[in-house]
Amino acid sequence: MIYIRSLLANVFFFGMIVVGSVFSPFVALLPKKYTLGLWDKTMMPAALWFLKIFAGLKVEFRGKKYIADKPVIYACKHESSLDTYAFTQGVPTTSYVLKKELTYIPFFGWSQHFYGMIPINRKGGAAAMKNMAKEVKKKIDENRPVIIFPEGTRCKPGTTKGYKPGILFLAETANAEIVPVALNTGLFWKKNSFLRYPGTAVFEFLEPMKLNDYNDKKAFMTELENRIEKKCAELNLEAVEKYPWVKKNLG
Repeated sequence: MIYIRSLLANVFFFGMIVVGSVFSPFVALLPKKYTLGLWDKTMMPAALWFLKIFAGLKVEFRGKKYIADKPVIYACKHESSLDTYAFTQGVPTTSYVLKKELTYIPFFGWSQHFYGMIPINRKGGAAAMKNMAKEVKKKIDENRPVIIFPEGTRCKPGTTKGYKPGILFLAETANAEIVPVALNTGLFWKKNSFLRYPGTAVFEFLEPMKLNDYNDKKAFMTELENRIEKKCAELNLEAVEKYPWVKKNLG
């Protein structure tokens, strides 16, 4: 049954992404708010509704009191593609970094560009980092929040590939606070998997962190990683107790 439910969930979920991508170039001719509204208020709510109806997978946002009323950088754990799709339902207009190659994909890539995502050449070295910092600051100055995945790639639930300090350079350049975000999405939407498991995928926002509150950058990064990983472990334990069938998806 899970195969049929996953098939239907994927068809309708990604169907909404395709529809939104096709309309994006035309909506982009209008003021920016219409492109943002197309995705934040129409396409993504519909896609997540289909995910809930067919796969039984809901998305919950916790710690909303820590969602800033000013543009900040959200340092988010990354376990699933769901992280990028669903995040704007908790924090509308959020821009995030994506591989530059994705923007070349007809319609889908164009929609990412028109929404205002930040493309990066992963092989560009220091020049790419400087350009990314420039774009992040531009988004902050436009009063738009930015999401960064400090590990740089998706990790299996319960594992980490290390937090990269580049986020500090971005925060310093943009003069922005960092809000840690923990999640358990990988238990329900595994990396490179067709299956969608029923349950509740949680995004939890944690207390904001300021660089000036720490003696050095290493101490800041250690605290950032500890906060996120500790909360992720708690969310994983909670999910496994409620939905035992996802235990096999732990790393």
